[in-house]
Amino acid sequence: MKILVANLGSTSFKYRLYDLANGGHETLLARGSVERIGSNQAKVELKSAKGEFEMVEPIADHGDAVKICLDQLTDSKVGVLEKASDVAAIGFKAVHAKGLTGVQFVTEDVLEAMEAFASVAPAHNPPYIKAMRMLGDRFPSLPLIAAFETGFHRTIPEANQRYAIPEHWATVYGVRRWGFHGASHHYIGGRMAEILGKPDAKIISCHLGGSSSLCAIKGGKSQACSLGMSPQSGLPHNNRVGDFDVFALPALLRESGQSLDEILDTLANHSGLEGLSGAGRDLRDIEAEAKAGNPQAELALEVFISSTRHYLGAYLVELGGADAIVFTGGIGENSVRIRSGVCRDLDWFGIALDPAKNATAKGEALVSAEGSRVQVWTVPTNEEIIVARQARDLLTGKSH
Repeated sequence: MKILVANLGSTSFKYRLYDLANGGHETLLARGSVERIGSNQAKVELKSAKGEFEMVEPIADHGDAVKICLDQLTDSKVGVLEKASDVAAIGFKAVHAKGLTGVQFVTEDVLEAMEAFASVAPAHNPPYIKAMRMLGDRFPSLPLIAAFETGFHRTIPEANQRYAIPEHWATVYGVRRWGFHGASHHYIGGRMAEILGKPDAKIISCHLGGSSSLCAIKGGKSQACSLGMSPQSGLPHNNRVGDFDVFALPALLRESGQSLDEILDTLANHSGLEGLSGAGRDLRDIEAEAKAGNPQAELALEVFISSTRHYLGAYLVELGGADAIVFTGGIGENSVRIRSGVCRDLDWFGIALDPAKNATAKGEALVSAEGSRVQVWTVPTNEEIIVARQARDLLTGKSH
């Protein structure tokens, strides 16, 4: 069964094509992207076992992008499919929907549920809704499947999902700690259980990147997640605020003279590491500025580290210890400084990095010191394979 996994942005379409054959074999057949959708200079790329392809041409919308993708995948020179109908479904790493979670066929009811929470996930839901509607109209016979990031976290104990608010806010309005990055944390939990040879392993997954979260995992099931009602919560993100006291809003409204929408836009798009550092939203730039002596960049790094340590400590308590702490995502895998900062002075907890291993870690790498009771790893995540598996299971009736 061949599943196309799509990652959508407002002007981009990135994808991976998997063959999930009988017997458990999983093969990545191709990967590609279309950037600058809506322009006359859209960039199209494809990589497969047969070679690589790149071109620039006008692409009006996401429907045209998928048509180009399918044309390439069936191309006699670089394609890997005999015909476009060999694709069983398109799977989407969807984010949020009111009253829905898990894995769902994309229907009008699902799209309306996503629209109801568009203001909760403003950077994610609107472009997905628009593209899904367009693709449904353009390819009516091709199943579209939404694998919601919140699904993995429904095993979290109810006490860890709740805010201290009136009951009907949670049960009627859906205001609770939903948790996100589900596909990433799901993959890390499963992969680390394999590495450790321990199905009931206690794992703290640190997905650190443009968007960041920590997740406590026991026996492959989520027990807690730093992201709450929205993807703007938890750790500071590259340009999103993270945890924030809502009672600061009246003071901001009064003092700034801005509207609520303007303040929310600042919190969602111009805060986080960017707002703290004044050096942009890319951690590499912020680390360079800190090294050059910029105090605001240094502060941004320490706020990020402090917030990560806050949740790490909480989840060590939640799990009653850990078998492994895993760093994944662009920052988690690549920032020696962040890993060092998060793990500093934790010897009392049995957590100790090996500086040399940490400095040279690539891919799946053990970076903890000899004798560290808790292992510390870097592991690249694979959200797409999780979505592909979930789409396959829905199509074959193995999930609901």
